[in-house]
Amino acid sequence: MRILLTGYADFQSTINAVNNGRIYNYCNKPWNDEELKLLVRNALEQKRLREERDRLSDIVHQQNKELKELNEHLEEKVEHLAFYDQLTGLANRRLLYDRIKQALVFSARSGRMGALLFIDLDNFKTLNDTIGHDMGDLLLQQITQRLRSCVREGDTIARLSGDEFVVILEELSKQGLEAAVQAEAIGNKILNIINQPYQLASHDYRCTASIGIAFFSDRDQSKEELLKQADIAMYQAKTAGRNTLCFFDPQVQANLTFRVALETDLRLALAENQFKLYYQPQVNHKGKIIGAEALIRWDHSQRGLLSPLCFIPLAEETDLILPIGQWVLETACAQIKIWESSIHTQHLQLAVNVSAKQFHLADFVEQVCRILHHSAINPKRLKLELTETLLLDNIDNTIFKMKALREIGVHFSMDDFGTGYSSLSYLTQLPLNQLKIDQSFVRNIGVQTTDAVIVQTIIGMSNNLNMEVIAEGVETEEQRKFLEQHNCLTYQGFLFSKPVLIEQFESLMTQNNQY
Repeated sequence: MRILLTGYADFQSTINAVNNGRIYNYCNKPWNDEELKLLVRNALEQKRLREERDRLSDIVHQQNKELKELNEHLEEKVEHLAFYDQLTGLANRRLLYDRIKQALVFSARSGRMGALLFIDLDNFKTLNDTIGHDMGDLLLQQITQRLRSCVREGDTIARLSGDEFVVILEELSKQGLEAAVQAEAIGNKILNIINQPYQLASHDYRCTASIGIAFFSDRDQSKEELLKQADIAMYQAKTAGRNTLCFFDPQVQANLTFRVALETDLRLALAENQFKLYYQPQVNHKGKIIGAEALIRWDHSQRGLLSPLCFIPLAEETDLILPIGQWVLETACAQIKIWESSIHTQHLQLAVNVSAKQFHLADFVEQVCRILHHSAINPKRLKLELTETLLLDNIDNTIFKMKALREIGVHFSMDDFGTGYSSLSYLTQLPLNQLKIDQSFVRNIGVQTTDAVIVQTIIGMSNNLNMEVIAEGVETEEQRKFLEQHNCLTYQGFLFSKPVLIEQFESLMTQNNQY
């Protein structure tokens, strides 16, 4: 900062000198020391203030710059949080929906097909439950890297939720079959690379996946419908044995729609008393009816009479088999009570099928005891039919429950014997009263020699183990004679009667001169 000491007498000349020399201030002759000191102090203070202003301006500028950069970073982070999965860095559901929408538009414009791959890891929950969620997260991150290596740069990979991933494949062939081949090749590549070993900290791990593939080429398809189709196909892959891929089949969706409607109706069936018990006679070698098997039917309000094959598998999947099974037991025991009131029917024994889920209930024994107590029947008149698979699942618990019920008089029959893989050592441990020869063997008596031999073997085994034996599916007199000749003396089948309502069953008893 400069101060002009001037001898100009006129003011304008002094101002011109200051402006031309870019001088802060001036002092005319004559000047004194105090005036000059004040001038210098003021100049220095102005200089300090100007430097402070410039410094503060620089600070404000720097802060504004940093705030701008911070805002940009926060905006990027907010966008990442909004559109990307935090664990894997893949697109999340929100971004996936947007990418599907874009892919549908592009496919419609270009005429090229696209595909949606719905990937679900097999048994992922078991991994989390056994070695921890942190190892599960590590697996998901490693799988993410493998998925990225399988697709092209423009393809989208998203983590939908948990262990579910979705891949959008664009720009496939315009021809459906060729597009399917292309998608299948990438799907198999994904299956193979996921199937490779993983190192999860100190744990060696193997993983498989199930993949469902749905195709798109029309912008009118909705993203929700497309995902639903791929999801349905993925569950088909699960059903097919896992570690495989399946394409969406419209018939599968039609079946699923039917299944959903049937499940809704099934939940109403008990409340609306739509189930009926039918009774198929069990006859001894003298033609006398000695009992029956209770078989459930569904008198559907719109579909008519439905056999168990139409709804029992669904009931088991949805756990509706539990209240249905209890209803069957209660209804069967109520019928036994009615039979006990007559001298003509008090000898009849009624067989009831028990599902695996029902039998493996912790309180199954108590449930049966409550029903027996409520109906006040002779427990010996109730026979529970169990399958081989049910019996051999948790064999110790099975034996414990069977013995508990045998002690109060309930009888047991092994249903469909010969179709499973029973061990003879287990067979001797099970407190069974009866073996039931499966109808598939009975049907082939006189047709296939091997089946006849199997029937003879089962009969001989039953006799040697002091068990009763009954043959189901007896339809001809030739079959009955063969069974009687080989010492099987109890039968069930269309030769005697199809399953009928209780009124018709009692008519059969009358015709059989048992009334």
